[in-house]
Amino acid sequence: MTESQHKDLKQTLMAEAYRLGFCNVGFSTPDAIADAEPRLREFVQSGYHGEMAWMETHLERRVNPRHLWSEAKSVIMLMVNYGPDEDPLLKLSQQQIGNISVYAQGHDYHDIVKKKLKVLARWLIETAGGEVKVFVDTAPLMEKPLAQMAGLGWQGKHTNIVSRGHGSWTFLGSIFTTIELAPEHAEIDHCGSCHACLDVCPTQAFVAPYKMDARKCISYLTIEHAGPIPPEYRAAMGNRIYGCDDCLAVCPWNKYAQEANELRLVGRPENKSPALLSLMGLSDEGFRARFTASPIKRIGRARFTRNVLIAVGNMGKTADAQHVSAVELHLHDDAPIVRGAAIWALQQIDAPRAMFLRSELMEKEQDATVRAEWEL
Repeated sequence: MTESQHKDLKQTLMAEAYRLGFCNVGFSTPDAIADAEPRLREFVQSGYHGEMAWMETHLERRVNPRHLWSEAKSVIMLMVNYGPDEDPLLKLSQQQIGNISVYAQGHDYHDIVKKKLKVLARWLIETAGGEVKVFVDTAPLMEKPLAQMAGLGWQGKHTNIVSRGHGSWTFLGSIFTTIELAPEHAEIDHCGSCHACLDVCPTQAFVAPYKMDARKCISYLTIEHAGPIPPEYRAAMGNRIYGCDDCLAVCPWNKYAQEANELRLVGRPENKSPALLSLMGLSDEGFRARFTASPIKRIGRARFTRNVLIAVGNMGKTADAQHVSAVELHLHDDAPIVRGAAIWALQQIDAPRAMFLRSELMEKEQDATVRAEWEL
């Protein structure tokens, strides 16, 4: 293929990508992110990845994209916008509702983005030949550094990609191909002296600009962390029951953000401002039905209910008798992390009732972690 043909292919590919709903397209090579390796190794060696063992297990594959596919010559990075229609920070003061991260209010983006990638990849094969592989963020791939090298945005001080055209509300996907496509110029950092994202973090999870300790991050704690929420972070969770958008939402570059144009990524009404009381009574079956096709489904009913109970506990004296009764029911839940969270929640919203039940329930409790909740 001549240089002119390569250029024409890139332009027609970009046009097809925009037609499919991608909001930006860039080109890089598998070898472009060598500088990102030391940062990832430091992150893992410092233990900042917490229980995300897959980051350590697949470290060697993650630091070098060629380990995913040695024959790849080019990487096509693609971006999908999921901008919200309202400021998610406004809901943090509404104690009786659960605050779900914007990206999880609609359908699971993995399925949506991957389908778009596959359609575009088929188009590329039919148009130019070659071979392709598509990846969303479940693969051991450093997508954010690749996106920066492809010119889509830069990794902001909150460690997420920031786009000059779409702010912090974007998903990433990639197509690896054996076709040689000229790489773009890497995007430069436009954060400047701003540190709004660092200052707003409820748990002070940022060790320094561009460096996070995930073990303190509310998104990590509510999604990846399997055990009880550490007591020192419970009050800071507020009403956040799945993820946290604070550092994304305050980014000044969001003034250029647009609302999601993919309807399946728009928040479902029942997920935008769900009443905490309505979420506490979910059985395993009810949880699966309630969150069908949602990324929330993958954490399971017990972990999700743990989060909801912490949010109810943070209601304090504003909780009513219905909340107290619903919390009490969870003192007998089959899952230890639910029983433990219920103990803490009851202590926050009705301390006399918690003290009344303490002796009886401690005597019956066999799980040491749950028993320890009564001592907090």
